Amino acid sequence: MNEETNEKLRAIKQSFRRLMSGPTSQSLRDKGSVYKLNWGVPMPQLKDLAREYGKDMDLAIQLWKEDIRECKIMATMVMPAAEMPREIAEIWIDQTTSQEMAEIAAFNLYQYMNEAPALAYEWIASDRPMSQIAGFQVLSRLFMRDMHPDERGINELIDQALIALQGEHAGVRHAAATCLTRLADLGDEYELLARKATKPLHLDFFD
Repeated sequence: MNEETNEKLRAIKQSFRRLMSGPTSQSLRDKGSVYKLNWGVPMPQLKDLAREYGKDMDLAIQLWKEDIRECKIMATMVMPAAEMPREIAEIWIDQTTSQEMAEIAAFNLYQYMNEAPALAYEWIASDRPMSQIAGFQVLSRLFMRDMHPDERGINELIDQALIALQGEHAGVRHAAATCLTRLADLGDEYELLARKATKPLHLDFFD
C-alpha cells in the first residue's frame, strides 16, 4: 500500500469513530453482525464520506481488506465499476458473509460493471447463498434499467430461480422472487413466461 492510500485509509477509519451510532451498531450486532468492528455509521453519512474521496481502486481494495463493516461498504462506493477486474469481484463475493453486504455491493457496484450480466448468471448458479443473492440482485437492477435478456438468459434465470424458490434460505428465495418480478415488468411476454414457470409451485407474486 502506498503512503497516500494509507493516509486516506487512516483518515476514513478515524471518521468512523466520529460518525458512529451506538444504537445502530448494537442493533446490527443483535442481528448477527459478522465483522470485527461495526460502527453503525448511517448509510447517508457513508455516501457523503465516499463522495469526498471519489473513485479510487487502490483505496477500495484496501478498504475491503479491513474486517470493518463501514470499510467494506465504502469499498463498494469508491471502487470504479467500469475498471473493476472480474477477478476482484469474484474474490469479494467469495469473501462476503452477510446478506446486507451482498445486497449493498450488488446495488452500489456490481450492477454497473461491464461484465455484470455474465457475473450475475454465474453467481445465481452458485451453491453459495451470498453469491446467489448478489446475482439475483444484479439481474433485478439490470432489468429495472431495461436490459432485456436473450432466450438463453431467460431460461438460465428461470431454471435457477425455481431452484432458489424451493430452497431453504429465505434471503435467496426473496431475491429470486424479486428478480422474476422485475423480469415480468419488462413486458407481457416476459410476465407470461414467469407466471407459467412458477405456476407448478403455486406461487403468484406478480400483482
